[in-house]
Parts: sequence; structure tokens; C-alpha cells
Amino acid sequence: MKAYVLEAVNELVYKEVETPKCKSGYALVEVKAASICGSDIPRIFETGTYHFPTIPGHEFSGIVREVADEAYEDLVGEKVGVFPLIPCRECMPCKEGIYELCRNYNYLGSRCDGGFAEYVLVPVWNLLPLPAEVSFEEGAMLEPICVARHALKQLQKVQGKTVCIFGPGTIGLLMAQWLRIMEASEVLLVGTKKEQAELAAKLGFDKFCNVNTQNVEEFIQRNTKEQGVDIAIEGVGNNETLARCLQAVKPSGDLLIVANPHGDVQIEKAVFWQILRKQLKIYGTWNSSYHGGLDSDWTEALKAIVNGDLKASLQITHKLPFDELHKGLGIMKERREFYNKVMIIR
Repeated sequence: MKAYVLEAVNELVYKEVETPKCKSGYALVEVKAASICGSDIPRIFETGTYHFPTIPGHEFSGIVREVADEAYEDLVGEKVGVFPLIPCRECMPCKEGIYELCRNYNYLGSRCDGGFAEYVLVPVWNLLPLPAEVSFEEGAMLEPICVARHALKQLQKVQGKTVCIFGPGTIGLLMAQWLRIMEASEVLLVGTKKEQAELAAKLGFDKFCNVNTQNVEEFIQRNTKEQGVDIAIEGVGNNETLARCLQAVKPSGDLLIVANPHGDVQIEKAVFWQILRKQLKIYGTWNSSYHGGLDSDWTEALKAIVNGDLKASLQITHKLPFDELHKGLGIMKERREFYNKVMIIR
């Protein structure tokens, strides 16, 4: 098969490799769509995967072509999404069913071979059959959709709340869509590009502040009757954005931290005092919940797509042939044009 093999940092080679051999408990999935996660950029170009060689890619969907066990033969030919985290099943979080917090997990696309290939070996437990009306592209976006849903579940209450998302990237705009489904009273967005505002408007969100041309504090005060937002969401991962969130949230409000930090995050004393003097509640989030096809973030995501409540496909700005992954990676790494979600399809 053809696959993108990361042989060393910044050495991603598109080449022929042996197709994985199916084994008990696993299925061989033919990849039909794979999207590039923002985390794939540093993983490929800066830090590397956990070992070399590795085939990256953890956001993908496809068709089951082979299983090793007779009990799973009905899966052959099924269109599936894939939960990329493979839990150890032995640690305390796993025994409590909190698989996203597994202490000894494996992971498709970083710790073992993933979806930037024609075929990938996936545990049957990690497969989620897709309804006919869910496209392969939407299936490949299930992982970020569920990350966005899982993040908002950390909050005690969303209904009727005013929320500001700082960082309307892929996850940020997916959270905006979930907030609408969850009946937040107002969703404000703070970003850096006019294209972000245009895409947000296309999704139905027109209250957007461009930090390069507008005053963020004035935007927040104007849209909250000078009260501040109930919930501020940090979706960038740097000092400046965290400070803006703490300034924007009202007393007794909530701060949800979603983004992976780009480096050390340091808080000035005056900013730190906002946490104390406003008596803020701060929430962290990690990955998404999945329970082998039973009720979880993933089944909720499928329902939202099928019902038309969540329009993930509108956030796909680039669809490229499978053999143009390098082009997609370049668009994201070099930021030479606007993108939200870049995807390769077969």
C-alpha cells in the first residue's frame, strides 16, 4: 500500500509499505478521508512521533475491508469513524470507564501507525459505524467534533450563558456550534483574521472581534452590558490570550482552557489576581469520551450531524487528493493562506 511514513523529524516520505496483517480483535480499515490536526504540524516537523518510523494521522474514516475474527464478520464493508486512543484497560481511569484519561494508552498516528495511509489496523472496539447520511469527510472530523463537545461538558452549565471563544479555529468554531445546540444565550468570537469572521458568519455567528482592528475589552463590554461573559474559552494556548480571557470573564464566572500551549505559559501578577478577586472557576479538558460504540461524545456527535444541528462539512476549507498531503501540511505550516480544516480524500 501507499503511506506517508515519518522516518525522522521533518522526514515524511510517501512510499510503498507492506499492508498491515489483520489480527484477532482488529479490523483492517481502508482510509477514505483523513484530516490534518493542528497537532500533526509540530509532530511531523518539530518533535516527531514516539518512535520511527511511524505513519501519522489520527482523524480519519473509511471502510472495514477485513477482520480476523468470525464474530466481527458483519463489520466487513461497514463505513466507520475511528476513536484513535487505544486504552490499556488496566489503569484506574480505564477501570472506571474514563478511557480518555488512560495512563498507558496507545494512539493511532503518534504511538502506532495511523490514517495517512491506504489501510490502517484498528481495534474493533475503536470502530464506530457511520450512518449512510454521514459522509466520509464528516466521519474524519468526528475526533475534533468530539473534543469540542467533551470540553464543554466540563462546565457545570451552558444553557442561558454568554460565552466568548478566544481562538475560532477548528475546535473553536465546533464549540460555537455545540454551544448553539446546548442553548447558550450568546456566543462571541475573538480572532485575528477576516476570513475567520466570514466563516463564522457562514455558520451563523456574527459577533466577531478582530484583535488586529478592534478593542477586545470594548467588544466584550458592549455585548455583555458591561458585565463580562459568563464563560471565557481559551482556544489559542498563549499568555496574551489567557490574559484576555481572565479580563473578559465576569466575577464568579468560568474559564475553560482547551488549547495545547505553544510553550511555557506565565501569568503576570495583575492578571493572576483576576482569578482570585473574581473567584473564578477554571476547567481543563482532554480528548473525548468513547465507550466502544455506546453512549458517549461520539454517539452524540453522530446524532448532531444526522439531525443537521452541527454542520461540520462547512468548516472543511481544503479537500485534497490523497497524494497531496504534503501540500496540505505546507498550507498549515506556512500559513500562506486561510484554512480551517484541511483534508485528504480517496
